[in-house]
Amino acid sequence: MKIQFLGAARTVTGSCHMMETGGHRFAVDCGMHQGNTEIEKRNHDTWKYKPAEVDFFLITHAHIDHSGLLPRMVHDGFKGPIYCTPPTRDLLEIMLRDSAHIQVMEAEWRNKKSQRFGKELTQPLYTMADAEKTLSLIEAVEYNKPFNPFPELTVNYMDAGHILGSAFIELRVQEEGGEFKAVFSGDLGRPDQLMIKDPSIIKNANYLFMESTYGDRDHKNKTHSREELAQAIAYSYAKGEKVIIPAFAVERTQEILYSLYLLEKEGKLPKDMPVYVDSPMAIRATEVFRKFPKYFDEETKAILDAGEDPLDLSNLQFTPTTAQSQAINLTGGPAVVISASGMCNAGRIKHHLRHNLWRPGASVVFVGYQGKGTPGRRIVDGAEKIRIFGEDIAVKAKIFTIGGFSAHAGQSEIMQWLEHFTTPEMKVFLVHGENKKQRTLAKLIEDKFKLEVHIPDYLEVCTMVPGQPLSTVVDEEAAHPHIDWEFLLGQTEAQLLTLRSRLDRFEKEHWIEQTDLRDRLLEINKELLELASEV
Repeated sequence: MKIQFLGAARTVTGSCHMMETGGHRFAVDCGMHQGNTEIEKRNHDTWKYKPAEVDFFLITHAHIDHSGLLPRMVHDGFKGPIYCTPPTRDLLEIMLRDSAHIQVMEAEWRNKKSQRFGKELTQPLYTMADAEKTLSLIEAVEYNKPFNPFPELTVNYMDAGHILGSAFIELRVQEEGGEFKAVFSGDLGRPDQLMIKDPSIIKNANYLFMESTYGDRDHKNKTHSREELAQAIAYSYAKGEKVIIPAFAVERTQEILYSLYLLEKEGKLPKDMPVYVDSPMAIRATEVFRKFPKYFDEETKAILDAGEDPLDLSNLQFTPTTAQSQAINLTGGPAVVISASGMCNAGRIKHHLRHNLWRPGASVVFVGYQGKGTPGRRIVDGAEKIRIFGEDIAVKAKIFTIGGFSAHAGQSEIMQWLEHFTTPEMKVFLVHGENKKQRTLAKLIEDKFKLEVHIPDYLEVCTMVPGQPLSTVVDEEAAHPHIDWEFLLGQTEAQLLTLRSRLDRFEKEHWIEQTDLRDRLLEINKELLELASEV
């Protein structure tokens, strides 16, 4: 079997593992690439996936970095089934429609700017019609109910304990050389999470593809994390300001609501402090959670059996409309505001940061992973100001980073799950993690379990034959596509002309000499022309 890593290779987003065996082509996950500009460009390189040649997708869970490119696949010719659990199916209905809306809105915004400068218009990554067509292809499968997409492949979904309906996937593949088993962890959850059951245990595999988001560290204690949340609330309540919580709409928002429910029970949530869930998607996702109580852990079922709802609060307000959202920042006094996106790179959270980040009495509470290049990561790393909607906003609010709410297994929890495997020759692939963290985890696994660990690169292709060494190669055609140098040179020259024009206008308006800048511009022009002539 061949497998190509089309995402989540030495990075955390864009999960997609494309496989070929016995004339069939299929993938585990199809996530959106999120982060800096270079990483997000990969979302438009979907020709690398060959969508029309994919037979089916196996989706581990609903988070957009594992599912968000499915409508693009459909747009580009994919017609096969998409398998996932029933809760994931319902959550995808929310998330893919929301993502399609964002793609269309962002394209419209970019095109308004392009029209002003006479540039070519761009098309959205996908549309609502693409999302609706994608949803029509979904086939729900339950945990521990093996099925056969084709005779030589048996697929089994098992509870990954990450979010509602999340799964790791067990594949039994029959090839000429015999049968082997590959396991894809998806996003591996943590023991004793609120609401969600513990990850299932599995004991054998020939190949394990395991996430490594927190491969270099453990999370804080969950009870201590809830105390930190209480401290943030007390801090801003005393100063009459707001607590802003950027949170992913699915799972993290619900876990924060559950935590606030517990704090209210303990008397640590002020009775006159409103709590807003300001994310239409999070509001709809909360209703999906309420629809599937059989997937909850025993503690949550006991609360429900007692007639209480751990996703409800005495002072909870849902704000689905834009007007209701805007009213939050027009209302004085303390409040808790839970809003998306969790990395602060889109959605209503940007408005709340714009209104509150500069206030010394406000709090911003980060309760999830912040990807490289995102505004959330820059705030966590200590930025003194952040650019939001074209304005530089000072970071004066008190910043809390509470790792204990993470739905990802920490380092020791990954190792505890891994130690249940009993196959001594198992090969471990570390995916969905930043490379430095992966190297730390790889050494730990090699030292403790004496297993072979491989960290694949983006677009790498591995050939797996049981009992034989891995054969790896980078897909050169995909990694280095044909470049139209003549077109690129023309585009560069046009940009240089624009820069010269702007520089001349700047000099005339401000009556100052820009000799150094002009000289550097001419040097760049010369270097580009020399490079083009060499090519």
